Amino acid sequence: MSRFTDRTAVVTGAAQGIGAATAHRLAGEGAAVAVVDLVADGARTVADEITAAGGRAVAIGCDVTDADAVEAMTAQVVETFGGLHVLVNNAGITRDNLLFKMPVEEWDAVLAANLTSMFLCCQAAQRQMVTARYGRIVNLSSRSALGNRGQANYAAAKAGVQGLTATLALELGPFDIAVNAVAPGYVATPMTAATAVRTGSDPAAHQQRAAEQIPLRRVAQPAEIASVIAFLASDDASYVTGQTLYVNGGAR
Repeated sequence: MSRFTDRTAVVTGAAQGIGAATAHRLAGEGAAVAVVDLVADGARTVADEITAAGGRAVAIGCDVTDADAVEAMTAQVVETFGGLHVLVNNAGITRDNLLFKMPVEEWDAVLAANLTSMFLCCQAAQRQMVTARYGRIVNLSSRSALGNRGQANYAAAKAGVQGLTATLALELGPFDIAVNAVAPGYVATPMTAATAVRTGSDPAAHQQRAAEQIPLRRVAQPAEIASVIAFLASDDASYVTGQTLYVNGGAR
């Protein structure tokens, strides 16, 4: 497939996990991809893999919680590739703690990285998309938006992502800009592995326990989430906007 020929995509948090899989997927379907992560060196491996496979990619270091840095990153993408058509807001962090032990610094850090960053990236990208009267934005929410013990900050941020997504779909729809969210369940990524280790579990055992509660009896792989993101970012989903799609193996 070449659904993204002549399209430019920005993927944040793209050095690993879902972000890296999404960058590869979009590039494999013809997009020029800006592989964005906090440090450019972290994103360079993914960008190099894409170019080695015959695709087009550039690695960009950007603190997506910094408005000036986001504006500079967006300008660099437009200068490099000539436009911006797809934005995938994937960057995020976790700082898990029970409410009574959570310092305000952990609350602020997670809200900034998981929600404010999306506002800033959407605000910068929409300037290009409104002018072009075309755009596709996909924001990463989470099953945790429904509530998850020890994740008051993360759950609140990911619920906020869904509200932001629905509102931007209303505001940007008249310019043929579709805005949707993907809410994964448990995905085998470095972030979930780190969570397992932090809670004293072996990552494989942690995944197995999670799988036992999922109707499909397994956790997701990053490429499976990337395929859903690619659908929403493509013209195959041209009449889909303002939606949050849960991708969680049937978990309730």
